[in-house]
Parts: sequence; structure tokens; C-alpha cells
Amino acid sequence: MTPAARVQAAIDLLDEIIAAARDGGAAADTLIARYFKARRYAGSKDRRAVRDLLYRAIRRCGDRPASGRAAMLGLAADDPALAALFDGSPHGPAPIGAEEERAPASLLPGWIAPHLPACIDADEQAALLGRAPLDLRVNRLKADAAQMRSAFPDAETFPAIPDALRLPEGGAVERSPAWRDGLVEIQDIGSQIIAMASGARPGMTVIDLCAGAGGKTLALAAMMEGRGRLIAADINRDRLARLPERAARAGAGFVEPLLLDAGREAEALAPLHGAADAVLVDAPCSGTGTWRRNPEARWRLTPQRLTRICRDQAHILDFAAALVKPGGRLAYAVCSIADDEGRAQIDTFLQRHSGWTVERPPLPLGREHGYGRLLTPAHDGTDGFFIATLLRS
Repeated sequence: MTPAARVQAAIDLLDEIIAAARDGGAAADTLIARYFKARRYAGSKDRRAVRDLLYRAIRRCGDRPASGRAAMLGLAADDPALAALFDGSPHGPAPIGAEEERAPASLLPGWIAPHLPACIDADEQAALLGRAPLDLRVNRLKADAAQMRSAFPDAETFPAIPDALRLPEGGAVERSPAWRDGLVEIQDIGSQIIAMASGARPGMTVIDLCAGAGGKTLALAAMMEGRGRLIAADINRDRLARLPERAARAGAGFVEPLLLDAGREAEALAPLHGAADAVLVDAPCSGTGTWRRNPEARWRLTPQRLTRICRDQAHILDFAAALVKPGGRLAYAVCSIADDEGRAQIDTFLQRHSGWTVERPPLPLGREHGYGRLLTPAHDGTDGFFIATLLRS
């Protein structure tokens, strides 16, 4: 592909990504993979160059642009070399018209500022769009931290989080024997801290209520040393179906997957009412704390969708509360920095439910925020999370 053809390919892909964001379609990575699968002539350098171009354009546009060309023209406005490639050559983009629309630059969607904590200043916002690191969690069911530090000698370590390793960019973890044999899991340090907030210990009955494919379930299993009862519940059949294989690889065969019916969760969970020592609710959320991994997700979020998400989170918290035994713990987390999903959710939960008190466990990262703790990329080097822990009296 010529340099100009690469620009046009990025524009074409951006059009697909914009339409998918608007209509609830596939994620950007999926669309990119499909695009190049149908274009075998594009070499690895072409694919890398196109991908770099379109993600530069995505990160530059906080609001969803009108078109892929408008997004790329906005990028070209600050890059004369890129602008020169709009030359009308075969397979390249048409020359730039004097009156053509250029997408404006912004970090975040314009409407979202009132929903964010006051501490999220310009530097914090910029970090939300930075490059995400690759973190590992040592699986103590099969290995110890010292052993894995030897296996990954280039990894950064964290004394306050002894099972965490951070690899240099580009580490091929899934081809390593340690990953293949279940000695480590890929998991952001913030997610590891969420599992710590649950207080899970050996012999407990623990419920991971929004387990998904089980990343935090496996962290809980390690904290429990494989002893006790660990239930991984979710409404997503496809994601939950991946857990048994992952659990077997991690040596966590005692995990019990539980598929729930959306809207009828409380019915399926009724036998567990008042039985759990700890319930972890890593609730479905807007994902504002993970925009550095999925920057096009900014284009999917709307005020209306945020309202729906918050309503669902409150519903989950209500039936989660019934599962906790007296003296037990409810840990709530979202990979979001929006106060509607974090601080306000806990405030309104405590208004709806009596007999609960706030616990502030000594977590190694984050800052106090309302009745919980806020983690952000700029402050903590993790994805963005809100975490709160409540005790039932």
C-alpha cells in the first residue's frame, strides 16, 4: 500500500468504527481484524501504519466525529506531512477542500464533565487516553511471587501488591510457559485491588456476582487458597462459558459457575440469601476508566445510556445485598470514574438499605472518594476504578 492508500484505509475503517459506535456494533479491534482479513495484500507494515493512524484520530476526538474523513482531516490539520497525502492519487484520499469539515480536538465527550469528580483535571483526563500497561497477577494456587519474578526478570514489581508484575510494552505473555500452565493471569493492577477489597479468605462462601469470564473469580480463588465455596454468577452465557477452562488451567476447580436469567436474578440466587461471607459486585458500567484500552468507547456513551447503566447497577446492588450474611461484606466496584456510577451509587444504596456500615480497607492504591476509593491512570497507574466496601450488621 502507498502512504496515501494507508490514509484512505484508515478513513474507511474510521467510518465503520463510527457507525458501530452509533449503532451498537462491533468493537474497533474486531472491525480492524475483519477489514484486513478481507485484504490479504496488506502487509504487516501496512496494517501497523493504518492502525496507528486511526487510533491517533480516535484519541484526538472526544466526541464522535461526523465521518472518518472529518476525523482524519482534523488530525491532518496539525500534521502537514499527513495533509500532503490527501493528493487524489489512486487508492488515496481526495484533495482537501477549503470548506471541508474537520473534527475538533477534545479529550472527552463534551457532555460528560459534570459527571466526573472534581479531581479529574486536564492532566488526569489526558492520562485516560494514554497507553495502558500490561499487568500480570501471580496465581498463588500454582506459583509464588519470587518464582514468577525470576520467570519475568524485566517486570516491574510493587511491594504493596506482591502478586503484581508489570511487563515492558509488547510482552508476549500468552506464548509463555507460565501463562500456558496457569502460573500467571493477565490482569490490571486495579482489578487485583478490587479482589483484595472483598476480603475473601480460605473457608469462606464467596459470590462473584458479575463474574463475566472470571478474571476476578480466579483472583478470589487464589485468595481463598482453593478452600471454601466460590460461586461465579453472570447473565452472559458466552462469557461465563469460558470460565471452566480458565479455572482448570489455574487449578481452581472448586469454582461453581452459575448462569442467571436477566431480570430474574433474585429468583436463581434465592437459595444463597444470607449465606455469603463476601459478595463482589464488579458491576457492568460505562467503562470510562478503561478508555485508554478502548478509546472509541467514548463515542458509544451517551447521557441516556449512562442513566440506564446506573439504574441497572442499583438493581444489582439491591439483590446482592440480600446474599450477604450478618457480619459479611459487600464489595462494589466499577471500571468507571463517573460519580453517577461510583460515589452516588453507594450514597443512594445506604439511603435505601439500613443495617450497613462503610468499611475502609487498607488498599495499597487510590484516594478516598466519598464512601469509597478512586483509582485513576494518572494517580495510580491503573485503569480507572471506584471501589467501596460495606459491612452488614
